[in-house]
Amino acid sequence: MDVSNFVVIAVVLIVVLVLIPLLVSSFLRNVQAGTIRMVSWLRGSTVIYRGPGKSLEVPLLTTGTTLSSKAINVDLDITDQTADIDDTGIPRPIKVRVLASAIVSVGDSDALIKTAANRFFSKPEADQMAILNDLLSSAGRRAINLLTHDQLFSAKTAPTRSVPAIQTAPAIDAAENDDDPLAIIIRKACSKELTDLGLIFNSLNIKVVQSEVADARRRQSAAEASANADIVATQQARRAREAQLEAERAISDKSRELAQTQASNAALVAQAEALKQDALGTQRSSELRATLLAQADADAVRVRIEATAAAEAEAIRVVKLAEANAQSIRQVNEAIMAGGEAYLRYRQIEMLPELVPEIAKALAQARMITISGEAGGGAAGQATGQIADVMKMVLALQAVGGSVAKE
Repeated sequence: MDVSNFVVIAVVLIVVLVLIPLLVSSFLRNVQAGTIRMVSWLRGSTVIYRGPGKSLEVPLLTTGTTLSSKAINVDLDITDQTADIDDTGIPRPIKVRVLASAIVSVGDSDALIKTAANRFFSKPEADQMAILNDLLSSAGRRAINLLTHDQLFSAKTAPTRSVPAIQTAPAIDAAENDDDPLAIIIRKACSKELTDLGLIFNSLNIKVVQSEVADARRRQSAAEASANADIVATQQARRAREAQLEAERAISDKSRELAQTQASNAALVAQAEALKQDALGTQRSSELRATLLAQADADAVRVRIEATAAAEAEAIRVVKLAEANAQSIRQVNEAIMAGGEAYLRYRQIEMLPELVPEIAKALAQARMITISGEAGGGAAGQATGQIADVMKMVLALQAVGGSVAKE
């Protein structure tokens, strides 16, 4: 392959990679969003392209113009008088000032776009805003002259509506019924002028309606609102106080019921404690009685045992004493029988110191005379015999007394 072939290939590549994109880009033009591209051909036909997209243009054969399709916001400051009348029918206009903002845009149809390009966008931007301001302000003043103060004052809070330029009659009537009077009148008043410029009226936003009456009513409303707020606050404070008193009353009732319940419970506890103490006292009395009875029974048993033992001991002693007495008597009798007269005389001599005073006392007290005719058996003999009998008795008693003493 020679050099000429390389040159041809390089030229073809340059044409394909560079010249063809340049040629295509010269025929196709970008149309950005929010813009409208108008392309006019040699014979006067116009093609409209709405962005975003591409427009077909042939250099030297077509002419293109770009228009903005964005909404245009126009601030309005309108001062005029309303159409108010008094009760007698005499006009009583009220000076008002309306601050609002109107939104207009290019129409959607090709005819309105061509009109806007020729009559509106062909002017400088400052002239465009001046035209819109004058047009909308004049329509606003006309609307204020047709409305009363109350209608205008109530319209500032009404919802705004955007009405397309091309609508059927029923749709327009429905939109007008939903819109505020000021926006309706402004739209009707300036719709023809805006259409002549290729524009449409979208909406009206009323910011402020100022007037002496409105200020007075505003102050009155503020005073009424403040008074109502004070009344509401007073009522709320009264309700709060009543609720607090009711709560305190309920708390007092509950506290009183609680105190009564506590007192009743305390009385029941005291009564139960008293019953408990009575039961304990009864139990202690019963236990003491049982203890005393047991002790008495034990004492009685002990006494009976001691009495029985004492009786048995006494019986044994008596038996032994009787046996000892009997033994002594037997011994005396046996001694008397064994010793006879000698024993008695011996005991008489032994007991003379004790017997003489007693015998003398007895003889002194005995006033009797004994006469006996027998020899040796006179009074002296009888007296001696009686003394001997007494001696025997005394000896027996001493024997018995000695045995008792030994026992």
